[in-house]
Amino acid sequence: MKFVKIVLAVSALLPLASYAALGGAPGAGSAPQTLLRAATSNSSSSAAAYSVRESRDADGVRIREYVLPSNVVFAVTWQGPVRPDMVALLGSYFQTAVSAAQSRVRGTGPLIERNGDFQIESVGRAGSFFGKAVLPRLVPANVRADDLQ
Repeated sequence: MKFVKIVLAVSALLPLASYAALGGAPGAGSAPQTLLRAATSNSSSSAAAYSVRESRDADGVRIREYVLPSNVVFAVTWQGPVRPDMVALLGSYFQTAVSAAQSRVRGTGPLIERNGDFQIESVGRAGSFFGKAVLPRLVPANVRADDLQ
């Protein structure tokens, strides 16, 4: 029975597109574009705290990668009619998300896991999925992870 739960949890997060790996370099995605606005950590500083790269896949899923100046993705968000490729988005953190999903009773609402190293919120139903994954230790000072969308 435990194997069935694992298979169901993994299948709910199976890949449908390919983008960034959380904690790694931004993905190559299909024609990603850096959004014109880059957030700054303080108004007197000319250096951006992070930039946002946005892509859409063939299924219409919008992926936003929040990238530090050191070219590391510290957060990703998604919104679309299907789930994106969660393995590609979460990279080495995918197994943590699967473990969080396994500890929940199936069908009881959104997947929300928050710990010191990794945070994920994944919500949706057929035709409308959205969520976010964040590495809190990499979030720039004066940036609220809750404000990323």
